Amino acid sequence: MLLIGLSTQFVLRQVVSPVKEAAAVAEKFTSGDLSSRMAVSSQDELASLGNSFNEMAVSIQQQIYRLENLSRLQQRFVSDVSHELRTPLTTIRMAAEVIYQQKSEFDPSIARSSELLINQIDRFELLLSDLLEVSRFDAEAAALGVESFDICSMVRKTVDYLHPSKSPLFEITVSKEPIFIEADPRRIERILRNLISNAFEHSEGKTVKVLVTESENEVAIGVRDFGLGFNKEDASRLFDRFWRADPSRARTSGGTGLGLSIALEDAKLHQGQLLAWGEKNKGAHFVLTLPKRHGTSVQSSPIDLKPTDSQSTLQNS
Repeated sequence: MLLIGLSTQFVLRQVVSPVKEAAAVAEKFTSGDLSSRMAVSSQDELASLGNSFNEMAVSIQQQIYRLENLSRLQQRFVSDVSHELRTPLTTIRMAAEVIYQQKSEFDPSIARSSELLINQIDRFELLLSDLLEVSRFDAEAAALGVESFDICSMVRKTVDYLHPSKSPLFEITVSKEPIFIEADPRRIERILRNLISNAFEHSEGKTVKVLVTESENEVAIGVRDFGLGFNKEDASRLFDRFWRADPSRARTSGGTGLGLSIALEDAKLHQGQLLAWGEKNKGAHFVLTLPKRHGTSVQSSPIDLKPTDSQSTLQNS
């Protein structure tokens, strides 16, 4: 009996030990140690399993390295192209502005062409600026210029600047008292421009509601429109780079397809949140929540993501 017991223990050890080793190596591999391999010292079935595991690990490691290298090349390409196009674009703008200033002396068709030229240059410059910002995020080189400012005043100014002639379409609800936050005003204003512009473009001429409210440690801005909205499939891709729910419409109404992606990155840079609710043909609701003090993070939002005038929820974050 003792001999049987010892034999059984030996066999179990021979089988269980390699399995434990494989589990330990697999755990290291999944945690990021791509150099982890199983030690193979025999030629039995377990050794064959170890060899197969090692071959799989090598293949996965090579694929990851190739993808990382491709990602670095893509990031470098975007950054280099964006910088290199700046100089010729500046020259083109100078020439176009000279033509535009003399448009009254041209035939109506040529005068119109000069206006279109300026508009397209504006769009091109916006695209380059967005691409440069994306490259900074990819390189983890984006930095905050923190200041203390009144977010209520910024919201009013953003609406007035973007759509001065359409102010009756906006219903703005803000505190009578200033709400000061510590943040990068350039980046926060960029988020607001994106959210308000998107809401206006997709509102189908209906009212756009903008709400600013606060809690003890957070401030939230909600932008609600009652236009096209989006469906459940679109919700998961709203913040993807270059993605458009309706490419043909987006190309006629402007935009680079990077606005919401950059807005989300700007919010995260402030340790804030940018969430979206929407329903097809019933509009959308974007909620930006920021900590009032720099260096703290958002714990909860003073604004519910699902608006009170809705019946169902679709969400992306």
